[in-house]
Amino acid sequence: MNPIAMPPLDLAHKLILITGPSGAGRSTAINALEDMGFEAIDNLPLSLVPRLLAVAPLDHPMALGIDARNREFSSDALINLIEEMSAHPGVSFQLVYVDCAPDVLLRRFSETRRRHPLAPAEGPEAGIAREIDLLSAIRTRADILIDTTEFTPHDLRAEMDRWFAPDAERSLAISLHSFSYKRGLPRGIDTVFDVRFLRNPYWHPPLRALDGRDPAVAAYIADDPRFEPFFSQLRALVSLLLPAYTEEGKAHLAIGLGCTGGQHRSVAVTEKLGKALAEEGWQVSTRHRELERRAADTSARSPDRMEKP
Repeated sequence: MNPIAMPPLDLAHKLILITGPSGAGRSTAINALEDMGFEAIDNLPLSLVPRLLAVAPLDHPMALGIDARNREFSSDALINLIEEMSAHPGVSFQLVYVDCAPDVLLRRFSETRRRHPLAPAEGPEAGIAREIDLLSAIRTRADILIDTTEFTPHDLRAEMDRWFAPDAERSLAISLHSFSYKRGLPRGIDTVFDVRFLRNPYWHPPLRALDGRDPAVAAYIADDPRFEPFFSQLRALVSLLLPAYTEEGKAHLAIGLGCTGGQHRSVAVTEKLGKALAEEGWQVSTRHRELERRAADTSARSPDRMEKP
């Protein structure tokens, strides 16, 4: 077999190749590396790996998932690629093999009712046996062997952290969304808080045309006797949960705060909570769905965007 021509690299390019039998957790491992800042690509044809290294930026480590579904896959081809990358002076390379006991793999396929990629017309046990045999030579070359037989997905993420980010704190990205219940919940929200019980600036004419970012509106809402006890407990609850979500391996948490029109109360609480969490050192972003829609509608109706008669 002809060797794969690796491109010359001036700097060491950190590359992690992840493989293992289907159902063992390879995708979870790749996702964990992506959350750590790796540029992750799954199921890349083997012949494209050298070309990718030739054009990819060197300031980001890369994680490549290779498995038996690959149309170019063979043990010899993958071993050849491993040898070329291991010997290349411009590549800092590690092979991670995510393994699992055959009976547990069979149970996982039975639970998900998915066909095995190497036995689409047969039972999964046939495909599991073929794949384990196919990958046996690869397994012996692994730099890191992770057995997920007794692992949950969270356990596997923690193990990836232990290997590849032992000294780094996981960064949980938090997004806060204000919205109107009239238009339904925003997509992708993990947790929702209803703030319609607070007094509504809409019914105070001087504040109606303003929104929750205005200090006068925020002060009007904060003057509600229920506001301070509610916000104190909301902040305490969120501050309690965020470290737990971080330990669980969650990379992003979306919190929704809704009111009737999505203009006053939900916006003010979102802004105040965002500032409080930022002061605690969390990575926070805020979005106000209804205000963004209103701004878009206003822009669309502006005279300079309208056709002349």
